[in-house]
Amino acid sequence: MDAKAQSCNNLAHAIAFVVRGVDDTSCATEAMMKKATGTFDVKIGSLPQYNTLQGAMLARMSIDKQFKGDLVGTSQGEMLSAGTGTKGSAGYVAIERVTGMLNGRSGSFVLQHNATMTRGAPYLNIIVVPDSGTEALAGLTGTMRIAIDKGDHSYEFEYSFSG
Repeated sequence: MDAKAQSCNNLAHAIAFVVRGVDDTSCATEAMMKKATGTFDVKIGSLPQYNTLQGAMLARMSIDKQFKGDLVGTSQGEMLSAGTGTKGSAGYVAIERVTGMLNGRSGSFVLQHNATMTRGAPYLNIIVVPDSGTEALAGLTGTMRIAIDKGDHSYEFEYSFSG
């Protein structure tokens, strides 16, 4: 495969280049990953549970965040969590709509969370829901990592824009 096709992260553009010889120079620049970092404040509130059976160990919560740094804005969402009888083991899923400005581009997008803790060992996956970006954030793709240090929350967001 040609070096240009290999450098292109967008499979459709790479296939077009190899099969038809289409020289799409926007491919390499549009697919380049960018990084945004900053901090956020979060408020989590209890919401009414659907499963109220004794011992269910399920919870439903609201999420409200204020982002600062390369991403400036707010988000609102909902989280579902499950505890277990084993200390340090649990899981949650969440969806939140972020509205604000990402490195000078304004709009909104949706983040999807999937997390587990296995006897204290955490796993967290946060991704942009495909095609959820609006306005200047249309085409946004990416993943977010969060860190919590002594109660302070920070994020690292690797993202790009698809054509």
